[in-house]
Order: sequence, then structure tokens, then C-alpha cells
Amino acid sequence: MIKGTYYAREFNLSGLNGISDQTLEMHFKLYDGYVKGTNDLNQRIADILADGVVDQDETPAYSELTRRLGFEYNGMVLHEYYFENMKRNGSGDPDRRLEFYQATVDSFGSYEVWKADFVSIGKMRGVGWAICYQNPTNGAVSNHWISLHEVGNVSGFHPLLVMDVWEHAYLLDYKPADRPKYIEAFFSNIDWRAVEARVQLKEALLIGAGLKMQRMERSHELAHQ
Repeated sequence: MIKGTYYAREFNLSGLNGISDQTLEMHFKLYDGYVKGTNDLNQRIADILADGVVDQDETPAYSELTRRLGFEYNGMVLHEYYFENMKRNGSGDPDRRLEFYQATVDSFGSYEVWKADFVSIGKMRGVGWAICYQNPTNGAVSNHWISLHEVGNVSGFHPLLVMDVWEHAYLLDYKPADRPKYIEAFFSNIDWRAVEARVQLKEALLIGAGLKMQRMERSHELAHQ
């Protein structure tokens, strides 16, 4: 259960290359449904927990609602990442001076190899997402297939680039077998500034790791006092 009410965000993406406004309108409505679903499930779970106890006869409903929340909540959040990392008149590929570009070189040997991996994941059969994550421990980036919305997300890793490859993301514009054309269109609309803003610099990662170690040492000291 998550306290508070979520509200659907608005995204101005009219005029994208290869992704029609009709598709976007449908996609935004679907996203709104995930926001409403998240709020509804949170409230229903809160109602069960109101007396501080999950009774035996409430357990089946509680379990199913909690499982469903993972689907709806991740669906809401991933769509926000997806819409946020697109814009009109994208540049296609990132500037070589960006930290994201350098991270792909450090992790894959070249940006081209990283892109080939990401695109190939996006072409995989199934419904889900292709996501490039950053490891907060060492700054490395890696690409992953996420089934549905909640299966395969890497715990603790930070999403940098998120691509929706459910058929609803492109079916009004392309045939199901033409997903590669949609992926090509997606890349032409990427807002690399949004992606760059998600990248954690190595210096910050090192500082964060040092602070984490200090907290662990302090916790260990308190436990033995």
C-alpha cells in the first residue's frame, strides 16, 4: 500500500515523428487508467488494513490486490518515464559529450554496440518494455527486457531510457510485425536531455557509496554498544 493519491501527468508530445497523435491520445488514456487503478488498489488495500489486521478471510483478497498493485503501479511509473524521454524533433543519437554516451562506451565498448543490444531487446517477442538501467554501485549501464510491467525490473537500478513495446504503443501506426519500424521512430524522438538528467555521475556514486558504508559502520557500532 502507498499512502497518498496519484494524479496523471500531462505530456505535450504532439507532432512526433512516426508516432501519430492518435496513438498518443489512446496511450495517454491507457496511462490514465493505470493511475486510477493504482489509486483504487491502494484504497482497497487500506480498507483491509484499517483495523491493523489482515484476517484469514481477508487474506485471499488482500493477496490478489497486492499482486495487482505491482502491475498497475509499475505500469503508471514506466509510462511516465517513457513519455518523459521523448520530444518532438529529437536528434536520433545522443551527443558524444553526454555522460550517457560515455557510459555506453564504458559498459559496452561503443555506443553502437549498446544500441544494437537495446534495439534487439526491443524486437523480442512478447509484451513489455526495453529499459536501459544504470547500476548505482559502479555507474555501468545495462539493457533489460521487462515482461508486462513488473517482471524483470532490476532491484535498486535506475532507469535511464525506457521504451514501451506493448502493441498499444504502435498498433495504430504499424502492423504487429513492423515493430522494428516503431523502434526506429522511437529513437528519432528520444529526448536525450531527459535521459542525461537521469544519469548519476561517477563522482556522486562514489560519494553515495562512501556515505552508505559510513551508515553501515555506524549501525554496526550501535548494535555492539
